[in-house]
Amino acid sequence: MKKPELLLPAGTLDRLKTAFMYGADAVYAGMPAVSLRNKTSFTFDEMKSGIEYAHNLGKKVYLAMNLFTHNRDIPKLAEFVSMLDTLRPDGAIVADPGVFAYVKEKCPWLPLHISTQANVCSALTVNYWQSQGASLVVLGRETPLAEIKEIREQCPNIRLEMFIHGALCISYSGRCLLSNFMTGRSANKGNCAHSCRWKYKVYLEEENRPNELMEITEDAHGTYIMNSKDLCLLDRLSDILPIGIDSFKIEGRNKSEYYAAITARAYRAAIDAWFDDPKQWQSTLYKNELLTLQSRGYTTGFLDGNAGPEAHNYDVSASTGQWRYAGQVLGTTEERLLILLKHKLTCGMELEVLIPGQWEPYRFKITQMFNHSNHQPVEAMSAGPIDQQVELVLPDNDMLAKIPSLTVIRTKIAE
Repeated sequence: MKKPELLLPAGTLDRLKTAFMYGADAVYAGMPAVSLRNKTSFTFDEMKSGIEYAHNLGKKVYLAMNLFTHNRDIPKLAEFVSMLDTLRPDGAIVADPGVFAYVKEKCPWLPLHISTQANVCSALTVNYWQSQGASLVVLGRETPLAEIKEIREQCPNIRLEMFIHGALCISYSGRCLLSNFMTGRSANKGNCAHSCRWKYKVYLEEENRPNELMEITEDAHGTYIMNSKDLCLLDRLSDILPIGIDSFKIEGRNKSEYYAAITARAYRAAIDAWFDDPKQWQSTLYKNELLTLQSRGYTTGFLDGNAGPEAHNYDVSASTGQWRYAGQVLGTTEERLLILLKHKLTCGMELEVLIPGQWEPYRFKITQMFNHSNHQPVEAMSAGPIDQQVELVLPDNDMLAKIPSLTVIRTKIAE
């Protein structure tokens, strides 16, 4: 059995490189004009550089072109498609049938992937897209495991992809109008305000007491009636891997480098371990790594059928987790580790350096810390509104050569 491709999101060039460094086989990325990525910072030159970087590693980049078009989008689409011959991505992710036909005509060399936005949940629809020339179909998050298995059996000659981790929408695979209605920001244009995460007050009106509204609340925070937990299928990989899905997709185009590193390394190690010894495989070690991420709690979503109340967090929409992204390694200077701060650091704090290709973190306590702008010693330093760089002295100076640029560092917050 061939290992599935591990596919990570990349909202910036650094996150693209981080995902590959920690074990991703491919990334998907996009630019605002024709994708659900209004907040992405990719420029054309950065995208070209990222694709070249991936190809030099023998890895792949898929371009998201998954918006549903209005007439005003057509000129942008034509302009973007004209760049594809220069970019040379490994595939394009599309949802709109018109975009599919247009790209197929203009770039017949480019493999076309059907986005989750197209809501494919049956073998009938997979076969349709295959007949149109699609090379891969992303199954909708609402597809249960039993039906995924049936689709794989009935559609053996097309690549299938499924989501295994990331945020879930309250609506059908992101086809939501709530944000657009409440704020004018369209989720289907990549600009969701996440209205489903907001606090709501709910009232009942009893038939014989018109206009006497009785408030329903869970607690003092209100009622988070639409707040889904995050998808996490790591515990179920032993059920999923034997089916033969071609690509495992992780959601999170706007997440940090730390998120890319943790999800890539956890799922990479878990998948490799299962293939090494499926009978002895256990998920605990890898699941604990995912628990260092900020999340809304985890759920298996629709994997076993319709998601029940346990898939939602009715108490609070804030992220949970005791670990924080402390910083990103930029390199070394004067025999010190130079990092870009992402969280406040103080002398005496313990850090974990997640060295790529090494499961066990390198741990040390901060004994000396210097402000990079003036090289003066400091006892504490915050990330602040602007990029702050700090130099750390390691207890083992030989470790400096073993920690590459873009390595992520974390710290545990006291409970």
